[in-house]
Amino acid sequence: MVSDEQKFRAFEDGQGLATALSASIAGQLRAAIEARGEALIAVSGGSTPKRLFEALANEILDWSRVTVTLVDERWVPDSDERSNARMVEASLLQHKAADAQFVPLYVEAATPEAGIAEVRTHVGALKLPFDVVVLGMGPDGHTASFFPGGDRLDEALDVSNTAVVLPMRAQGAGEPRITFTLRELLQAKALYLHIQGDDKRIVLDEAEQPGSKLPIASVLRAGRPLDIYWCP
Repeated sequence: MVSDEQKFRAFEDGQGLATALSASIAGQLRAAIEARGEALIAVSGGSTPKRLFEALANEILDWSRVTVTLVDERWVPDSDERSNARMVEASLLQHKAADAQFVPLYVEAATPEAGIAEVRTHVGALKLPFDVVVLGMGPDGHTASFFPGGDRLDEALDVSNTAVVLPMRAQGAGEPRITFTLRELLQAKALYLHIQGDDKRIVLDEAEQPGSKLPIASVLRAGRPLDIYWCP
């Protein structure tokens, strides 16, 4: 059951979802630019948001005033096919959105632990909080790099923790990761959850049950406005 703070929006297909979510995000970015002259958005990787990115790249707004970063990243360079940055660069930072500034989370270091100080310097220059955060969700209930069994999961989900980004390693994550913490993501002025597939709807329903241990449940239970966009 979706709580009072959450809005669940269902669409017939991925294109309809992408068009609607893109328009909503663009509206938030325009409002931020009008209010303070710039906007900051964090997006998720994976395969789900590709259509959304292509729609968003064609939204009319002053992209030169927008800074884009990632919610989380695999610890691989953007020459790697699994890089979230690579997908953002190929699908979002195109057309009208080519003027946006992009701040990646990966740096040239052997491990996220070795590179964390440099990453923190980069993200420290961002004018947080985010205007927009777009989360995704995996079939295991992870969001960002909050994976079940993650070595720093408790730390990442602890909203009293003032760390902005953390390394994360988990069996289900594949590569080591770098991720913004839950505290930083929840402070976004507009928070979206973008999911597709009947399997993801089942996982979402499970996460909404009292006592759920799925990482996405920490977002659902946070008591802040959340717009959930879903299609089969």
